[in-house]
Amino acid sequence: MKTNVTVRQRDSKLRPKTAPPSKAAPPPKNGAPAKSAPVVPTSWAGRVPQMKQGVYEDGLPFNEVTYLACKMMLKPNHFDSRESLFAFGDVVKKAAKECGVKFTTKGFRKEPLQIREVLFVDTPDFRLYNNAFILRRRIPYEDGFPVGDPEIVFKFRHADLQAAAETDVRPHILGAHRVKFKCQALPLKERLGGIRLLFSHNVQFPRSAMGISGAGESVLAFDNLAKVFPALAHLRKTPGEKVELVSNTIIEEVLQDIGKLDFGEGITAGCDVGIWRTRGEHRPLIGEFAYQIKFKDRKELALKAMQRAEAFFIALQYAAKDYIALKATKTGVVYQLLGNPPNSHE
Repeated sequence: MKTNVTVRQRDSKLRPKTAPPSKAAPPPKNGAPAKSAPVVPTSWAGRVPQMKQGVYEDGLPFNEVTYLACKMMLKPNHFDSRESLFAFGDVVKKAAKECGVKFTTKGFRKEPLQIREVLFVDTPDFRLYNNAFILRRRIPYEDGFPVGDPEIVFKFRHADLQAAAETDVRPHILGAHRVKFKCQALPLKERLGGIRLLFSHNVQFPRSAMGISGAGESVLAFDNLAKVFPALAHLRKTPGEKVELVSNTIIEEVLQDIGKLDFGEGITAGCDVGIWRTRGEHRPLIGEFAYQIKFKDRKELALKAMQRAEAFFIALQYAAKDYIALKATKTGVVYQLLGNPPNSHE
């Protein structure tokens, strides 16, 4: 996914705190009307929340947010071909034009359709997901065949930025790994025209770096996972317990890059449309439109550009009202396939 925008906060939980009202000033002696106080904007545009810095057990500082991302879940019934994925670009174009955002699809028709296999593992009582952890494996396909080493993705995703920052997701492996800390913006669950924030602290690395042979049931042993991911150790109940495939389902992800957004001030974002469906029976589960921008410093998020980005995300929600699925996330859909949904932090 490729995301980054800021969106107008019409949810009071997302608005910056304001100082208590000051006492009214006495009227001027000359009888002239008093000037009204300036209106304080409540827009969140471009302001990635700050966190309280600290260090992990090894003395290294907390990871900082370096991605601003936007996701919009879509009803999957609209997508039944590669052309239908590109057709969503017409919706994007309409919202972009309304907000002064440039959107180009030039050259993207030549971009190949991407296919990936995704599976989630958890305890039978969803102990990982109930505690805001997500553990999945994915592998890309080319010409119908899996290629390369499967990738492990481990994340802690929560609405509390500080909790996400303080959770050390780094694995105990010998090989290289890549940490990504994202501020994610999604539409509100109950209505169009606003946003909610999630903070995704994740790490990615090749499956072979886990050092688990995969023979027998060793790869599903919670004891082994807790050694690789120390953040999970406190969730283990008994020695020898196992994790299993969530909802007994393997996901097939179909992803298409459809264009590029330009918000001005050097801030651009590639965007894609994807669909998740069950492997084998190809049952459509959920679609997604996504885009993101990586930054090293919050100062790179120029205010005017981010105001356009904010307006665009709001406008897109209304433009895509026939597509949008407000109360969903991709992971949540997979977990609820067999009923008895877990306690989501999403």
